[in-house]
Amino acid sequence: MTVLESLQQMMTRFNPALAKGVNAVIQLNASGEGGGNYVLSIREGEANVAEGTAEKPTVTIHVAASDWVDIVTGKLDPTRAFMSGRLKIAGDLALMMRFQRMFLG
Repeated sequence: MTVLESLQQMMTRFNPALAKGVNAVIQLNASGEGGGNYVLSIREGEANVAEGTAEKPTVTIHVAASDWVDIVTGKLDPTRAFMSGRLKIAGDLALMMRFQRMFLG
């Protein structure tokens, strides 16, 4: 599975009720095979994903593509990945806690 495929899968699990009041742009920079740069936009209870980079993201995530896929598929705990330095987050950490519930259940 690639990062794009994992993001598309996440979109099918998006819970708009948990995104109420969230207006954010999340920049995902996934390195390595199957990675890339993606922008996730959450606004008015809707989520969209596009390839590219955001000018002023609310949060920026740096991660290896394989680690990202493992997080999305439940093979790697995101908190453990963050604490070990495999997942780097800059910006609104509270939003990332909500992000996990909005997309990963």
